[in-house]
Amino acid sequence: MTTSQTHTQNAQNSPNTKDAQSTKDAQNSRTTRNVRTTRNVWTTRAARTGPPPARPPLWDRRFTLYFIARAVSLVGDAMMPVATALAVGALYGISGVGIVLGIWTGTVVALVLFGGVLADRVGARRMMVGADLARVLTQGVLAAAFFVGPPPFWLLVTMAALAGAATAMFQPGVNGMVPLVAREPQRANATLKVADALAQLLGPALAGLLIALTGAGTVYAIDGATFLLSALCLALIRLAPAGAPEAAPAAAGPGARTGGSLRRDLRQGWQEFRARTWMWAVILIWVGYGVLLFGPLVPLSSALVGARLGPNAYGLAVSFLGVGTVLGGLLALRVRPARPLAAGAAAMALYSVLPLCVALDTGLPVLLAGHVLGGGAWAFWSVMWATSVQTHTPPAVLNRVSAYELAGSVSGIALGQILAGPATALASPGRLLLVSAGACLAGCVALFAIPAIRTLGRAAPAGGTPEAPGRPGPAASEAPDC
Repeated sequence: MTTSQTHTQNAQNSPNTKDAQSTKDAQNSRTTRNVRTTRNVWTTRAARTGPPPARPPLWDRRFTLYFIARAVSLVGDAMMPVATALAVGALYGISGVGIVLGIWTGTVVALVLFGGVLADRVGARRMMVGADLARVLTQGVLAAAFFVGPPPFWLLVTMAALAGAATAMFQPGVNGMVPLVAREPQRANATLKVADALAQLLGPALAGLLIALTGAGTVYAIDGATFLLSALCLALIRLAPAGAPEAAPAAAGPGARTGGSLRRDLRQGWQEFRARTWMWAVILIWVGYGVLLFGPLVPLSSALVGARLGPNAYGLAVSFLGVGTVLGGLLALRVRPARPLAAGAAAMALYSVLPLCVALDTGLPVLLAGHVLGGGAWAFWSVMWATSVQTHTPPAVLNRVSAYELAGSVSGIALGQILAGPATALASPGRLLLVSAGACLAGCVALFAIPAIRTLGRAAPAGGTPEAPGRPGPAASEAPDC
């Protein structure tokens, strides 16, 4: 082939070559785009299905201080019933113990609403510090009196009234402080419930041991020291910006920091309480529980179990109740139901096993198992309830609303305790506890039957958006001191 023929052939073949090259380039381009698209799709899927964002840390400085304050105070509180029963009972008998405890409880019920108003006005933390310091004084006076000699009865009654008044000023702020020191109130409430259960396990035993070894004065002195440490920890909590004065609670309404009338503040708290059907309905059921279940449970079950299996068996049962409370608190740390009160109501149905085991004269293993179930059910409900109140109530009125809730609950229990003795003249303790078990189940049915309770969902703390089921909501914003 000549050179001219070769050039002619190349010229004839060149269009085909260019077309083939263009086709190859187009295929490579499509392949590249497909690879990039696939990579983007998998990247998007990985982002969607990746691990959820980490929860905010619970044990920061604020919550650690608050936890220490509550833990040591709870140990002191757990020691006091045993100390009062043993020390006062030895001097003035059962009636003396009843009068001292009754004065304390009655003072709490009478003044707790005013404690809620003052906590919203001047701040829960300040009120709690002041109440702790007041109880340092009352317990210190009683400790000195027991060290010197048998204290007069009027002194015991007077200090009980003052301590009850201080408790009424302290308790409404317990609920209001949790959303301010913890970004996830449920985790905080569950952790505090575990501490409460451990205190109930250790406190009574420690009180009995100290009274046997050193006398009642030591127990009262240690109780006063726990209040002093609690006041110190609470005073060290700083929620307002550094260098700025402590502000009012978020979204504070009229009267929160102004000189509004006490009656107006009480009315506003009542209106907020009444406006939440789920809240007042639960408290109404809890008043019935207090009269028929919680109030008579301790005196009736202690009498039955002590007479049949001995006092040591009843003490062991109470210890297993504390074990169940620890387990229920740990469960509440992990489980985040979409409808907290519905889940808590389902758990409370298990509480009926406790009075049922006592009423049916079951053996010790079954009795202990029933107390574990009862303690777990009670702890789980308590965490769900406290979290619902804290996250569904405006911060400006949370302390007042908590005071109404506390007053209703305590009044029912006090009435049940008073009526437990006279009721045994009408029916045996075993039959009365069967009524208690039935009342527990009936209350759970009522909780499920009320739509406002059954359908109440989770809410993000500090005014955030509601949480999706099973996923943590947005972190609570930094709130000013209350």
